[in-house]
Amino acid sequence: MAFDGIVIANLVKELKEHILNGRISKIAQPENDELLLTLKGNHGQVRLLLSASASLPLVYLTKENKPSPMTAPNFCMLLRKHIANGRITGISQPHMERIINLEIEHLNELGDLCRKTLIIEIMGKHSNIIFCDAEGKIIDSIKHIPAQVSSVREVLPGRMYFIPETQEKYNPLETTQEEFMEKVFAKPQNLAKSIYTTYTGISPTVASELCYRASVDGERPAAALSPEERLHLCHHFSWLMDDIREGRFSPNIIKNGKEPVEFSAVPLTQYRGMDAITYPGISEVLETFYADKNVYTRIRQKSVDLRKVVGTVLERSRKKYDLQLKQLKDTEKREKYKVYGELINTYGYGLEEGAKSLTALNYYTNEEITIPLDEQLTPQENARKYFDRYNKLKRTYEALTELIKETQEEIGHLESVSTSLDIAVSEDDLTQIKEELTQFGYIKKRNTGKKVKTKSKPFHYLSSDGFHIYIGKNNFQNDELTFKFATGGDWWFHAKGIPGSHVIVKTNGEELPDRAFEEAGRLAAYYSKGRENDKVEIDYLERKNVKKPNGSKPGFVVYYTNYSLVASPDISGLALLAD
Repeated sequence: MAFDGIVIANLVKELKEHILNGRISKIAQPENDELLLTLKGNHGQVRLLLSASASLPLVYLTKENKPSPMTAPNFCMLLRKHIANGRITGISQPHMERIINLEIEHLNELGDLCRKTLIIEIMGKHSNIIFCDAEGKIIDSIKHIPAQVSSVREVLPGRMYFIPETQEKYNPLETTQEEFMEKVFAKPQNLAKSIYTTYTGISPTVASELCYRASVDGERPAAALSPEERLHLCHHFSWLMDDIREGRFSPNIIKNGKEPVEFSAVPLTQYRGMDAITYPGISEVLETFYADKNVYTRIRQKSVDLRKVVGTVLERSRKKYDLQLKQLKDTEKREKYKVYGELINTYGYGLEEGAKSLTALNYYTNEEITIPLDEQLTPQENARKYFDRYNKLKRTYEALTELIKETQEEIGHLESVSTSLDIAVSEDDLTQIKEELTQFGYIKKRNTGKKVKTKSKPFHYLSSDGFHIYIGKNNFQNDELTFKFATGGDWWFHAKGIPGSHVIVKTNGEELPDRAFEEAGRLAAYYSKGRENDKVEIDYLERKNVKKPNGSKPGFVVYYTNYSLVASPDISGLALLAD
């Protein structure tokens, strides 16, 4: 995620529009490394979240409040003493660094006008919130950094504040074409890395974007570019800096389907095939992105145990399936033994005692064959021996055929559960999947005396022509949708031959336009195991022609007459409704 100097520049612009000259009406410290300032300005009341979390440092405007501890921490009390009711007179970003300075005017105990600076450093694990006086002396900070922790800079009360220059980087807003040519292309690195290690505020994502816009490979050595390529890249860099100087930002989130992938304050054209959702402000981008990302991260973490269960059983079932196929192959010679027995009974009357073989005409193929015999046995006993082998292999074949069918169904069921885990978006979705695994004995059942209730519902989309489309998130929902919710005239879609969701298009007795079929096909492709492919074959038919065999596993259906289409698993532009 690119929380870089460009995003900070966008934030500074937004803060100037909303809180410059605003008054601080409330100061809270919900977490040890987080502040929440309530401000009253030209746009009414707004809250500013400042987080120096090592794992997720953030700054953004929000309407949401957060509960505070009963006793305010010392840093919060200090800020209340100094800058409560203070006015924000300046907001700046030094040298495109990931730093925001809030200059604040306030009255001291004697009524004299004083100035302080609240400095927010967004620097990963080194993030901090530092409170300084007018001369730049540190009054206090949300994190104390003594010399034992950092030899570069102490952050302690009484020390002078300065920005540590640990790397020789240049301000991209002040660079010239000559400097760009001299510094970027002289480094023994790939091109993208050379850009972001030369200039402050440029993230690897933005560096790669610049290379993409200039149609050059960011992985190429910087020194390998031709003079024309160098000049073209320099122009794109200059145009981007012009946008930043003049405040031309485009806050956006890149999404792969519904999952957030990246955010930026400038357009990202390198993510082809993904959706770029633009927002009115960068604060909304940050709040939305991390809220959505947190959902996906939390779901993935919570699904780890379920994935492990499914993966273990699936691996065991596949090994069992391979062994059963091998055993089935060994039964292929059963018909040969049956023929041997019949031919011995037919031609064995003329055999001499102790004969080791019988050469006879196979009347099934009109070919002469030689049948091995046990010289210790009579022809009748040899025939019986071959018939016994035949019957044993026949019984084995019949049993294996049934077992292989059961194993195939188990593998298909487990693969469908695995696909359900891939598309789960809430804890309720996981609860329903866990219930299915428990019901089939893959997870040990615990008697708590309470019936599990979930709020998980199928995905609900609206087609471009106003038709409602429903997609099951798991096998229970697939059965519910297909056999209880859908009516006979509704249309049913499913990815051909691979695990996936049941997709139902409600027709309400109307004829579906071609576009509705195409959009339902795209949804069936996306919510299937083939979602990473360019194209997926989709079967579709009227719901009344879909049948469920007695005793079959959840989600399993059969059908004999269907249409087919090829769809792309691209669902951009389709409206997901919040039921």
